[in-house]
Amino acid sequence: MNPSDNLKQIVEAALLASGKAMTLDRLQNLFDEMERPEKKALREVLQELAADYQDRGIEVREVASGWRIQVSKACAPWVSRLWEEKPPRYSRALMETLALIAYRQPITRGEIEDIRGVSVSSNIVRTLLEREWVRVVGHRDVPGRPSLYGTTREFLDYFGLKSLDELPTLAEIRDLDVINEELNLTEPDGATPDDRETDDQPQVEGDEAAQDSAIETETPASPDEEETADQAQEANEKEA
Repeated sequence: MNPSDNLKQIVEAALLASGKAMTLDRLQNLFDEMERPEKKALREVLQELAADYQDRGIEVREVASGWRIQVSKACAPWVSRLWEEKPPRYSRALMETLALIAYRQPITRGEIEDIRGVSVSSNIVRTLLEREWVRVVGHRDVPGRPSLYGTTREFLDYFGLKSLDELPTLAEIRDLDVINEELNLTEPDGATPDDRETDDQPQVEGDEAAQDSAIETETPASPDEEETADQAQEANEKEA
């Protein structure tokens, strides 16, 4: 097989076999030095493949880490059923935190809390760091030197973006509940609006939850009420 005559087929096969995004440099390294194609030729071939795959179940797309073959968004709900393990489900609080980092980066945890009006759970920050969707990009030059967070290349790859410029504008963003549903990033089962008031609020189940709720919502008696109760008790004792 002559590489120059079959460049398109070779690139297509490499993308399919790789299973992850490939840069132009990595594609070039597939060839010997004497037969190595120019990056311009590779890009032209990749664009041709992207056109060939239009209106199909899979597509050739450029993301932050390079080019890859991926399932089209239209077919994703059905293809995802091939895996028994359910996709991870994320809370509204996590998605709001991630959105603020994406649009306002670099940003500190304190600034996120000021915007959202509630504290940011350490579990949320840890999850975003473990998923490698965000990273510490520096420290704010203020007392305490809080960490500055920004998104990563893995974040762009996960959401199929080539750069941050492809993020929808704030005017285009709809309700987070709708976005989560479309991305299969819905809130955990049973979550209610009250569960999201404070990210660090512990979750308690069963009778213990009801007891804790009663304790927390019990209103202490005012001094006037206590005095009236004491007078009533004293009258009852005299009658007795």
